[in-house]
Amino acid sequence: MKKRMLIYAHYYVPDVASTGQLLRELAEGMLDTFDVTVICVVPSYTGKIASAYKTQRYYRETINGVQVLRIRVPEFRKSNKFSRVINILSYLTGAVHATFAVGPQDYIFSISQPPILGGLIGVFGKWLKHAKYIYNIQDFNPEQTIAVGYFKNRLLLRMMMKLDKFSCRHADLVITVGRDLIETLKIRFYNGKIPKHVMINNWINEKEIYPLSQENEGVINFRQCYGLSNKFVIMYSGNIGLYYDLKNLIKVIQKFNPQIQSKDGREIVFAFVGEGSILNELKQYKSKHHLDNVVFIPYQKKEDLIYSMNAADLHWCVNADGIKGVSCPSKFYGIAAVGKPVLGVLEDGSEIQMLIDQIKCGRCAAPGDYQKIKENIQWFIDHAGTEEIKQMGRNGRNYLVTHLSKDISIEKYKKCILEN
Repeated sequence: MKKRMLIYAHYYVPDVASTGQLLRELAEGMLDTFDVTVICVVPSYTGKIASAYKTQRYYRETINGVQVLRIRVPEFRKSNKFSRVINILSYLTGAVHATFAVGPQDYIFSISQPPILGGLIGVFGKWLKHAKYIYNIQDFNPEQTIAVGYFKNRLLLRMMMKLDKFSCRHADLVITVGRDLIETLKIRFYNGKIPKHVMINNWINEKEIYPLSQENEGVINFRQCYGLSNKFVIMYSGNIGLYYDLKNLIKVIQKFNPQIQSKDGREIVFAFVGEGSILNELKQYKSKHHLDNVVFIPYQKKEDLIYSMNAADLHWCVNADGIKGVSCPSKFYGIAAVGKPVLGVLEDGSEIQMLIDQIKCGRCAAPGDYQKIKENIQWFIDHAGTEEIKQMGRNGRNYLVTHLSKDISIEKYKKCILEN
């Protein structure tokens, strides 16, 4: 008889949040071992909620064998902290209530989102269901909040730290997604017992996201739709939010004349694909400084991600200073999956920086080293179309398939969970 597992996901497909997509593949990948139920919000990652999800408090669905219980939450604006807090608290209270409705469970699985609350709701589920608790830390908070200066109330930050350490202590297993995050966990508990832990890399489904020829119809259509045809495309794809120093990186982009050409004779374009709290600021900066070589593109449907990712010649993989050991940019896995080189802005010794250096699939500069970032961009422009660039992309793809595939990571999850 299969064990029962309850996952608190916050966001879950069809939401475009990277954690929602990841948890969908994890949940479905574990169905041969567990009966899986997910508690999450109605689709609302962008802040808007479809009318179909506005009439009831809860919605039950079955998605590819996974039982999904959705909670209606208020709409919000990503730029408005208060509306985001109300939205998150609605998820918390709704998830507590929904937990009573899902029956007995053997395992509780939660992630570190929303910050702090994701861990606490997992502890609640453990106590209510008398189950083993697996705490998956994608991002450490309040360390992440401190790193980007989101707010600076010391009393509140100390309370956040105590609460998340509480969640770690009560977890039967803590799973992190990077070697540098393991070090942060150890630092948290340097003067006490370190919770049982393991590191498992995130992933992307390499069978769904893979290299395509530039002559592929979907790639051609994407490039034509957004004015990228016959351009050397340097792409940022993902959340356009606080943790990526994008407000300073666009100032680096400003230094590149719109008429500049790559080694193979194409004009350079910087494409930002996605949405987030600072998107409007970037758009205003573009307009004010007449950055004609910058293009903003909305989030792509999951089925179209393969075309947008392949439409780039080069992809940014970025974190702000102070994020080492705190968060791990999962966008790296998508870049490697489509066989594109990586333009990294990452701290030395962070998980993805170490992978890029080990695999030789790109070039990195430290956050804040804008001169080196500019030099790296210029290097890729000067080497466009060369065998060296193409080999970087192949290196990333080959390593991903061999060591970082979806099946490899999910098998690790099943094995370590069953051992607890």
